[in-house]
Amino acid sequence: RRGGGAAPPLETIDADELYVYNEQLHKEVCAKKPWVADPNYFKRAKVSATALIKMVMHARSGGSLEVMGMLLGKVTGSTMVVTDAFALPVEGTETRVNAGAEAFEYMVQYMEHMKAVGRKENAIGWYHSHPGYGCWLSGIDVGTQMMNQQFQEPWLAIVIDPVRTISSGKVTVGAFRTYPKDHKPADDGPQQYQSIPLSKIEDFGVHAKQYYQLELSYYKSSLDSHLLDLLWNKYWVATLSSSPFITNRDYTTGQIGDLASKLEQAESSISAAGRMGGMLGGGGGGG
Repeated sequence: RRGGGAAPPLETIDADELYVYNEQLHKEVCAKKPWVADPNYFKRAKVSATALIKMVMHARSGGSLEVMGMLLGKVTGSTMVVTDAFALPVEGTETRVNAGAEAFEYMVQYMEHMKAVGRKENAIGWYHSHPGYGCWLSGIDVGTQMMNQQFQEPWLAIVIDPVRTISSGKVTVGAFRTYPKDHKPADDGPQQYQSIPLSKIEDFGVHAKQYYQLELSYYKSSLDSHLLDLLWNKYWVATLSSSPFITNRDYTTGQIGDLASKLEQAESSISAAGRMGGMLGGGGGGG
């Protein structure tokens, strides 16, 4: 099934060219709109180490509730470059997250303060979390992304699963874009497998052909390397001393329960098929 995988190794950028924002170039790209003629125009997404850490920490802080934030960056050819990210004050539940007036006001103020200190990057997308049920776009997510691609292009959606990230020790994340409403994508074969909870399978299946996944990679500058070293020096003791059995207890229990439900459903289907076959066989023998 379609889904985000483990994070690949960080790509070290000697020069900080990916952080340099050319406003004129961005305007030229937006004016040409190459993504209109080719719905699959954007093939890759590059995320800075700083943005990745911010998103993962925010997603983890939400626990079992979904959280949401914004992506900052630019486009370089067919690659969407995420240079930074910031959290939004939104109300989340275990199945959805809603951005109200307070969140929009916060976003506008944040962008104004960025411009004031010389940060000219534009908002290039949004991110939110799927705690424990993988990286894909739900029906609500598809609707949100479609609307933003209609009015805010270029626009990217990133989904992070903080529960599976902690469970596996690797960042579980995916980057996505939706297709235009009437577009019928070619069948590109099976996507990367990921386990979808039984309660989410229908929502996943209905909307799986309405979007596609971008190839995701990560980069860091020399300053990022220094910041990562400082973070490691501060938190390495807690990281080494934490027990995965305790941290993953709830997630593991949930996975076992979901697997039991799927097995029970499969067994019921097989039994029903057997009974139907018996009835047909019995009917054929009479007369």
